[in-house]
Amino acid sequence: MNLLELPTDLKKQIENEIIDFSIKAARKYPLSKSLGGLLIGILMCAFMSLFIYGFFGPLFKNEESHFESNGVPVTASLDDLGELIVPGGIICLLTLAGIYVILNSIYSLFQKGGYFVGTETRLIQFQNGKTVSTDWEQFTGNVKINAKNNSGNLEFELRTGKMESQKNKPDKFVPDIIYVSGIENVYDIEKKCRIRIKENDPTPATVLN
Repeated sequence: MNLLELPTDLKKQIENEIIDFSIKAARKYPLSKSLGGLLIGILMCAFMSLFIYGFFGPLFKNEESHFESNGVPVTASLDDLGELIVPGGIICLLTLAGIYVILNSIYSLFQKGGYFVGTETRLIQFQNGKTVSTDWEQFTGNVKINAKNNSGNLEFELRTGKMESQKNKPDKFVPDIIYVSGIENVYDIEKKCRIRIKENDPTPATVLN
């Protein structure tokens, strides 16, 4: 795609920069990421449905619900729901979280990709009038390629990210990722990006297939 096909607002931001490539991604996220999130959401809701049935099932039949709280047997009924407030609230929150994951994953399945422009100094993302510019020095050089017949996805790892807590383990740093999904000439684009990353960072790049 040449420069004339880019949105006017994007062309104004590029101005006189040297352009290595300009592409439009078919999807915002890889299909595997959206489907993975959908599966997690379904499993969350399926797991929580067991608790819903166990805690609230008897109430739907106008019977008493029996369970333990801190090792003490507890009974709840439609006339006395006090003991169900806390566990019921937790169950509802976790169920809503699962529903949110499902809806968010379904939404991501249909999200279109934006424009990506690589210049000598940065990678520019443009979608729905919003621009995100990332200098090449912010990339670690770790790139994941998922492609077939020279078409596919790229995942670029950044130096920015967040610390994620792990049970009985030290906190783990999770880097931010830039997804470029559903593009043609994927190997050529990756090569051009890798060249610019190396120019800005002497650390050798690692390509993960």
